[in-house]
Amino acid sequence: MSEISQTFDGLAVRGDHRVVANLVPENTRVLDIGSSDGTLLALLAHERGVDGRGIEIFQDGVNKCVARGLSVIQGDADTDLSDYPDKSFDVVVMSQTLQATRDPKNVMNELLRIGSQVIISIPNFAHWRNRMQLLFKGRMPVTKYLAYEWYDTPNIHFCSLRDFVELCRELDATVEKAVALSGKGNEIPFTAPWWVWNIIAEQAVFQLRRP
Repeated sequence: MSEISQTFDGLAVRGDHRVVANLVPENTRVLDIGSSDGTLLALLAHERGVDGRGIEIFQDGVNKCVARGLSVIQGDADTDLSDYPDKSFDVVVMSQTLQATRDPKNVMNELLRIGSQVIISIPNFAHWRNRMQLLFKGRMPVTKYLAYEWYDTPNIHFCSLRDFVELCRELDATVEKAVALSGKGNEIPFTAPWWVWNIIAEQAVFQLRRP
């Protein structure tokens, strides 16, 4: 996860959360997939006035969300999204969770079906530090941002930003906006082609829509 940029209501707010919040239109119906402790959902309710709902796989996270007055239920993105009708939310958000699902392509397809707009943040496993560790040490990368050994990581699928963009093409999803970020969640302050972002960005936020 990215480093803490600031706090909100006693919760640590990641840099990608701030970017996501800026992309969500005000007063919309939002579904947050992988709500964790409710930080992002609370931020969206406070700053964007959204009518927010959430799904979280771990009961401890659900309890924390409910204790803050958030409407979050326990559920699994791999199995439970099919229960939602088409376009039942204005925006569906998934932050730093897609890589931990068993079937990311199917999950993405469901997100694009449920939401008129989809906002996803993902880590970039093709960052240059990861490449250097694999090249020179011959071991799976461990960094401050991805601080897990290969045997205890919650990340099941390792993808690069270019991999994600290609998946969007396969699913006929239009990338309306993309923001490349450092590990601390700071926006990289210049434009560049995807192959550059794929080397220097540690994470990114994508705003998607399917015609």
